[in-house]
Amino acid sequence: MQLYSGNSKDFISEATRNGIAGKLESAFFDAFHYRPARQEVQSWQNSLFRMAYVMEQGEFLDHGVVLEYQLPLSSKRLDCMVTGHDREGDPSSVIVELKQWSDVEPSCADGCVTSFVAGRKKDVLHPSLQVGQYEQYLRDMHGVFSKGEVGLGSCAFLHNMSYDATSEIYADRHADILSRYPLFSGDQQDGLIEYMDRRIGRGNGQDVLDRVLRSRFAPSKKLLEHTGRMVQGQSAYVLLDEQQVVFARVLAEVRSAARASRLKKTVVLVHGGPGTGKSVIALHLLGQLSAEGVKAMHLTGSKAFTENMRKLVGSRAGAQFGYFNINKRGDLPPNQFDVLVLDEAHRIRESSKDRFTRPEHWSGLPQIDELVHAARVCVFFIDDLQVVRPGEVGSSDLIRQAAARAGANLLEYELEAQFRCSGSDGFVNWVDNTLGIRRTANVLWKRDDPYDFRIVDSVQELDGLVRAKAAEGASSRLVAGFCWPWSEPLPNGQLVPDVRVGEWSRPWNAKPDAGRLAAGIPKSNFWASDPGGLEQVGCVYTAQGFEFDYVGIIFGRDLRYDWNTNSWVGYKEELHDSVLKKGKDRLTELISNTYRVLFTRGMKGCYVFFMDEGTRRFFRSRME
Repeated sequence: MQLYSGNSKDFISEATRNGIAGKLESAFFDAFHYRPARQEVQSWQNSLFRMAYVMEQGEFLDHGVVLEYQLPLSSKRLDCMVTGHDREGDPSSVIVELKQWSDVEPSCADGCVTSFVAGRKKDVLHPSLQVGQYEQYLRDMHGVFSKGEVGLGSCAFLHNMSYDATSEIYADRHADILSRYPLFSGDQQDGLIEYMDRRIGRGNGQDVLDRVLRSRFAPSKKLLEHTGRMVQGQSAYVLLDEQQVVFARVLAEVRSAARASRLKKTVVLVHGGPGTGKSVIALHLLGQLSAEGVKAMHLTGSKAFTENMRKLVGSRAGAQFGYFNINKRGDLPPNQFDVLVLDEAHRIRESSKDRFTRPEHWSGLPQIDELVHAARVCVFFIDDLQVVRPGEVGSSDLIRQAAARAGANLLEYELEAQFRCSGSDGFVNWVDNTLGIRRTANVLWKRDDPYDFRIVDSVQELDGLVRAKAAEGASSRLVAGFCWPWSEPLPNGQLVPDVRVGEWSRPWNAKPDAGRLAAGIPKSNFWASDPGGLEQVGCVYTAQGFEFDYVGIIFGRDLRYDWNTNSWVGYKEELHDSVLKKGKDRLTELISNTYRVLFTRGMKGCYVFFMDEGTRRFFRSRME
């Protein structure tokens, strides 16, 4: 999908007459069903005027131009691509990342600079790194580029900036990326023209553009090999006993189904509670299948989990990690992929459509059917008791029904061995029973169990225990129910200490869209893995899918045990989670599931402070 495509003469004419921004704005509304921000329209007007001037001066008059081109299987859009033929007469293209920045400052984040964006200072990727990632993504995921049918180069154009060798944008720490993906300031226009001329100067670019826009996309063989090496190289992901058995069985079924000459859809459903190794097996599957050249993608409904996986395996292999709404428009051909590995399937939503989606831009299918449609084999990993938001509908029954509608062969496996909570099945069962989620035989918690579970008397004691474990070299985090407001960062990048209990206070982890953050404060997606996360309190959305050696929980007043009715009650007025408040009749169930997730994050220990005395007494009554 793109907001504009055409020949360079028309583009130059429309941009220099101030008409291009209006066309993009109209196309944006048609595509997304809401108006782009005023700053984005102004950016189009200013940047594309300068880009048109460059093309006019360089006499790029027989070329193809595509603007705001959405990368395959991604929500990211590149600013501008110009197509033509290089000096040897081969079809080629150039991506140009356009920035209005006039100044930048250093950032404490790797690969980033700080700039004034949308009214505030933000940590943003260095433009050369940004455009370089776009190039690599297209080489890995887009047919004409991965097969070498069309050449590809990339650069950045900061048209409002004058060259200054002392500027952070040219700092030594960015030298490698600048050498591969050059950056041109406004007074280096001749350099940009020369760069483009080498790659597309011989024009005749409309046919090349048509080939680019018609091309299909899927992971290339080189990307599959790279991802296989990266995932298999993570020594921390080791399969044990039952995990290895399930992995081997699923792998055999997937190999058979993916390579069968006769098309037959297969749906594999792997059940498992917290800590049974679902995510470990999912990653091993992706790594092994990729190494064997099977076109596979790893999808989840969790941004934090997906972004951490992308960070772990690197930006290139990260192209094979995406989200459940991958086929939102229904425009993927049937069985586009050999295999989809779908982790945390309980987070599947009823629909991929959101409030901005026009009816004609949505497949019209339930999200589960979009997924089954897109691959020959779908492998779902699920815990039916981890649904924590009202919009999440993922369940084993939902998947079984979708498999039946697709006429797919359904296979089911169960993971039971517990590799979290010191291997204590009893602790997970006791938590489920105590929170009223399901009845189990574990009514009382045995204090002599090797798993280190404690109820503490104060939040200060809780905080101290978590920090003490971290000082010993263990991974530990403090988490809480969503019972306090969540503020924007201060102008200096510090976080507001919103979580307050008496005189004690701590900030939540940073918001996903936070701007510039002070040194040592991790972005929201990396709170669970960055050492700086110890200084903030995490919520279920940043903790779900992750595990720590020790977890400390502030159990808020949003869920309380009612001794009169012998039941759990959720309290909407204590919640600051606007999404969860929409749960209505399911409120108590969803909050109970939330605390279940938090209780089962710790591999070696779990410490809890209860805000409500009645709830604290109930938990103590369930301990020997």
